[in-house]
Amino acid sequence: MDKLPNCPNCNSEYTYEDGVMFVYPECAHEWNENSLAAETEEEVIKDANGNVLADGDSVTVIKDLKVKGSSSSIKIGTKVKNIRLVPEASDGHNIDCKIDGFGTMKLKSEFVKKL
Repeated sequence: MDKLPNCPNCNSEYTYEDGVMFVYPECAHEWNENSLAAETEEEVIKDANGNVLADGDSVTVIKDLKVKGSSSSIKIGTKVKNIRLVPEASDGHNIDCKIDGFGTMKLKSEFVKKL
């Protein structure tokens, strides 16, 4: 018997085939082999120049960014060290970081470049 893949949602092994789809009954997640390849490609986060970012990288802000709830802004050229990537961010802010003078923030990868 062929080994079926684990559920990509909860990593459980009790999946079954339903036509061309794989189904895990407890979390009700359905997927096929093609959707798994598309999901892994989407998880790659790139900076404004197309360089692939990774956790722990250092980046530079490429434009002045207004900060909600503050009268000041993050200036162009601000260096941000030790970023943490958040691929599933629904609001588009896929970088968690700490900026001196501002504290913990979320940034969009399109406004930074890798050092």
